[in-house]
Formats: sequence, C-alpha cells, structure tokens
Amino acid sequence: MTNSFSQTRIARIASRLRRLATRRSIRLTSEGTRFLLLTLGIGMAAINTGNNLFYLLLAMMLSLVVISGLLSEQCLRGLAFHRHVPDLVMANDPTTVTLSVTNRHAHLPSFSVKLFDVAGGQDLDRGLFVGHLPAQRSLLLSYPLLASTRGWIRLECIRAETLFPFGLFRKRALYQVHADILVGPPIKPLSLRFVDELVSEGQGLSLPRRGHGTQLYNLRLYQPGDDSRAIHWMTTARTSQLIVRETEAEDQRRITILLSTVAPEDRNFLFEHSVTLVASLLWQLSHRSYPLRLIVGREDSGLGSGSDHLLAMLRLLALCERRQPGRSADDAADQVGALSHDAERGYTVVVMPWVDPDRPAAPVAADRVLHAAQIEELTHAF
Repeated sequence: MTNSFSQTRIARIASRLRRLATRRSIRLTSEGTRFLLLTLGIGMAAINTGNNLFYLLLAMMLSLVVISGLLSEQCLRGLAFHRHVPDLVMANDPTTVTLSVTNRHAHLPSFSVKLFDVAGGQDLDRGLFVGHLPAQRSLLLSYPLLASTRGWIRLECIRAETLFPFGLFRKRALYQVHADILVGPPIKPLSLRFVDELVSEGQGLSLPRRGHGTQLYNLRLYQPGDDSRAIHWMTTARTSQLIVRETEAEDQRRITILLSTVAPEDRNFLFEHSVTLVASLLWQLSHRSYPLRLIVGREDSGLGSGSDHLLAMLRLLALCERRQPGRSADDAADQVGALSHDAERGYTVVVMPWVDPDRPAAPVAADRVLHAAQIEELTHAF
C-alpha cells in the first residue's frame, strides 16, 4: 500500500516536472555566456589566490545569476491571455486581432515581456511587447492579421519571453490559448454590366412581399408602435377600427446561386476562382438588399437577406471543398438536384467550373448557367 502511494506520488511529481519543462525554457544570451565565463574565471582566481576580495566578487556575481532567474520567472508567472478574434475574415483583407494580457499577481508587476503567436509549431512575431504591466491590471494589444487562403487558421498558443532584469538569460513560457479563425474567400470587384444583367433578367420572377414602396400590399389592424402616418383613414372610418396600410416592396426579386463542387484536381485553380466569383456576387447583391439563397454542393443556406445571412453564406463558401468527379449519380444530384421542383428559388444562377465531357450533360433547371469559359472571362482580373 505504501509502495503504491509512493509510486503514485512520484508519477505526479514527474508529470508536473514534464509539464513545467514544456512550458518553461531558459537560454543563455551572448552577454550571459560572457558573464558566466567571467564568473568562472573569478572563481578560479579566488580558489588559487585565497583573496577575500575575489570571494566577495564571486558571491556577488553568483547572486546576480540567482536574482536574474527569480525575477525573470516572476515576470512570466501569473500572466493570463485572451484573444478577441472576428467571426469571419476575408482572404487578402487585413483584419485586427486583439490580445488581452492580465497580470494576476497580487503585488508584483511584470516587465519587458515580448509575445509571440504559435501556429503550426512556429513562433510568429507580431511585434507585441509589454514594457510594464502592474499587478492586477490588464492591457489590450492589437495586431493586423492577413490570410491568403480560405479555410481555418488555428492559433495554438502564446509564447512569452523576457530578458529582464539583466539580459543574462532568455526566459520563455508557453500558454495554451487556442483560437480558430475562419477565413472566407476574397471579395473582388465584378463588372457592373454583368451584375445589372442578372438583376434585369430576374425582374419577371419577382414575388410580392412587404416592404418600402408605394403599392398597396395589405390592410391590417393598428398595433402599438405603428407609424400613425400609415393609418388608412377611409377604411378606419368605415369599420370604426384603426386600420394600417402596408406597402409592397418595390423590388421583390429572389436570387438563388448554386455552386457545383465537382471538379478534377487540375481544375482546382478554376474552382477557387468560382468560389471567389460567387462570394463577390453575393456581396454585391446583398448590398442591393435582394433576398438571396446559396447552395454549395449539398449545403443550403436558405432564403434570406441582411448582413447575418450574408455572413452565413460566406461561411459556407469558406468551408466548401472540391470533390473529385466519380461515376455515381451523386455528381448529377450535386449540380441539379437541389433546384428541381422549387418554387421559392426565384431567379437561379448555376456556377459550374467543370462538366464531365464523357457523360451526357443533365438538363439544369436554371435561368443562367456559367461554365468554365464564362467563369474565366469574369475572373481573369482576380
């Protein structure tokens, strides 16, 4: 029983030492190396000569080494970090990441701490430096982040290092502060002529809906908070009840965009351009307040409008993956199955970066289909 308890205790101590070794590291600087060599020389001189002055100088230099280790550890102990990252960033578009640093020590401040992001096992220098952080205080640091490709960016840890107080040792500590940043496809300017053509072609597929306009949409009972200028007085006088006039939106066009994810590996470049084309088109149409729906492979955003819906559609594009073409019927379902027998789709645009030349093309129930040639023409400046 006693042996088992002792082994368990030894295992716990060993585990703590291993964690401490992975989170802490210390290295000599060039100045520290020279200082230690000088200390060694003073020690040898003190032993050989027996001079009390050499012994006093040796004791002072050794105390500086100990004090340097203790103070550097104190600067890194008790630090807490929290990253503030945006929900979605766009590729090739600089964004700002904010890092909160807190000194949780009750009395002692931290000095001269340099901070690094750790991603993929590599230290990334963001130019973050904390000169002085008092006890029980926090500091906000920000830095720009530029992503070149869509998908996830994983920031694994934060590494802090200090040369305080004498620059003899480089003390480093690792803090587990994970953050995942979703990068969407870049937004590129599209030809206004192309966008206007899509909008004008979809005018015949508009559906009436409530909104700002001049045409009558509906008459209903007055509710608290309604604008008194919208009261329909003739109907109110006839029914002896307050009746409000609702108008019909001037633009009721609904637009559905489908992106086929089936393409061989040699078409990956064109597929990425197709993703960028769809994202840019959604961005422009959303700013024109059109109800939009995005279908990417088997994922469907549903019909909606506004900034939140645009963000949801860009997330789908950020995470979509190219699929290798196969001989199953799934490829055809990926392209046209989501569009069949759907009365709510409105005006439909299909973006197909690749079509299998060995198989007969399935009929696509869409108002406009963009194949490889049209995609290359629209994205040649990307």
